[in-house]
Amino acid sequence: MAKNTLSSRFRKVDVDEFDENRFVEEQQDEAAEQQGPDTAEVDDLIRHGDMIAAFQVALRNPPINSKNPAIKEKAQAVVLKVLMSFRSSDIEPAVKSLDKNGIDLLMKYIYRGFEKPSDNSSAILLQWHEKAFAVGGLGSIIRVMTSRKTI
Repeated sequence: MAKNTLSSRFRKVDVDEFDENRFVEEQQDEAAEQQGPDTAEVDDLIRHGDMIAAFQVALRNPPINSKNPAIKEKAQAVVLKVLMSFRSSDIEPAVKSLDKNGIDLLMKYIYRGFEKPSDNSSAILLQWHEKAFAVGGLGSIIRVMTSRKTI
């Protein structure tokens, strides 16, 4: 026999909270504005000729989880500036200084640079791609192409 349910607890549940179509914009905090590499620090390191350190700083804080395209564009411009500043002979030691995740991040920036080529950037990005592929292998390319998180 069925139970008599006179309870009214179910009436206090906010069913709109579980609606998939309800959009609530998340609040941006100050940490989101700090995403991306520090442009002043990178420029200072480039002026002093410490290219490896500039390369490490440029890749340090990627805006992967940011939804702001301006932050992503700024980070791409900083990384591209660093990549363009390297001499061909210094590319291989810089790439070898990265771990697996660093290689994948570098590949993401390289492919992003291919999307919007500037003067002579494609030739330099191809050199970087060759060295990154030698270290990261085919797995790095596959991880970058199938990743949902973009920069």
